[in-house]
Amino acid sequence: MFRSLYLKIVGTFISVVIVSICLSYVLTPYSVNQEVIFKEELSKISIGLAEVIQMTGPENIPQLMEEFDDIDFEVLITNGEDVFYKKKGESSIPIRMEDVEEILSHSFDDPVVLVDKNNRSARIVGVPINVSGEQYALIARIDYEDEFEDLQQGIFISLLLVLLVGSLLIFLASRYLVNPIRKLTFAARQIAKGDFSVRVDKQKGKHRDEVGELIDSFNHMTSEIEKIDTMRADFVSNVSHEIQSPLTSIKGFTKAIMDDVVPKENQKEYLHIIYQEIERMSRLSENLLRIASLDSEHHPYHPVSYRLDEQIRNSVLTTEPQWNKKHIDIQLDLEPVEIYADKDLMEQVWLNLITNAIKYSDENGVIEIAINIIGSKITVVVKDYGIGIPKEALPNLFARFYKVDRSRNRSIEGNGLGLSIVKKILSIHNFSVGVESEEGVGSTFTVYIPISQ
Repeated sequence: MFRSLYLKIVGTFISVVIVSICLSYVLTPYSVNQEVIFKEELSKISIGLAEVIQMTGPENIPQLMEEFDDIDFEVLITNGEDVFYKKKGESSIPIRMEDVEEILSHSFDDPVVLVDKNNRSARIVGVPINVSGEQYALIARIDYEDEFEDLQQGIFISLLLVLLVGSLLIFLASRYLVNPIRKLTFAARQIAKGDFSVRVDKQKGKHRDEVGELIDSFNHMTSEIEKIDTMRADFVSNVSHEIQSPLTSIKGFTKAIMDDVVPKENQKEYLHIIYQEIERMSRLSENLLRIASLDSEHHPYHPVSYRLDEQIRNSVLTTEPQWNKKHIDIQLDLEPVEIYADKDLMEQVWLNLITNAIKYSDENGVIEIAINIIGSKITVVVKDYGIGIPKEALPNLFARFYKVDRSRNRSIEGNGLGLSIVKKILSIHNFSVGVESEEGVGSTFTVYIPISQ
């Protein structure tokens, strides 16, 4: 995979450079302004030739032109009517009377440059000169096709050097780009094998680009997968434990009754224990189904506006048998307030929090429930003065199947799902919950509801 990407990067660069070289070579004649490049040179040649001719004298012009015989250009000296001198070449200079008049009208330092209609790469340069006291036009035809071909060749060689040097650099640079992806590929294969502890190292000061973001995202993903895998293992272990315990009790007591080990007068007591264990399994199953439903995207969610204080009063009345059995005093301080939420789901929140407070309160204890409006939030406080929660247990309190004291899970009913259901329901509503507790003093759960809701 990484080798293929490596070759693609190098191959793409070389292909782009080759195409650029070909296009540059073809388009150079059209993109380069030939007139600008050669006009100054042509002007210098014509002016220099004119100065030499004027210094030499008219009688020495033929001999002078023979000295320039190895230079490929044609020369014509005329005033439009008479031809004073003509250096013959392979083709005659295509000059008209109006062209001669234009040349004579210009100054010595301002030559006239014309395009040869018969050869687009040739130029006709004219400059006025004085020969034997008369004004003539010195006309030279110069073909710079070879010079322009040399220019194209120079550009082509430069582009080839760019190709060679660039290919070497991209060959080295692509290794730098591909190596992190190679590491990511190896790490992904390790994850596929079940090793969720693998991480991709990122050197300090490097990979601050998209590749670095990819490495950070990958490491974050593996960290989350590792947490999920740990949660899955804990979930299976906890569910197995929660199911195995009542099943063991049910199996043992049922076997004892069937074998007539238990006296008939005590069978009702044992049947009651079996019934309680079945109830325990039923609650576990119900909570598991509720958690699964809340986790899915298809759980019914029907928010409406309703009176929150009335809902909490009804929840307190619903739990009356539980707090009345322990002679607990419920103290209410509820401000009348409306919220916009799913009424059924929020009722589950209050029932879980109140039931939890009752469960961990002492006989003849007190539970305080209050609704307050503080700033832009509504707060619902459920406070008990029971056994409290150890400080080290608070961070994990809303985790699924978490129990503060697992050794006491038989004396106090529960499967560790109540608070996780509370947390999930509040998250669905974009509400939040906090807890303060001190062991031996009591616990305070606070639900925060934005007033905008």
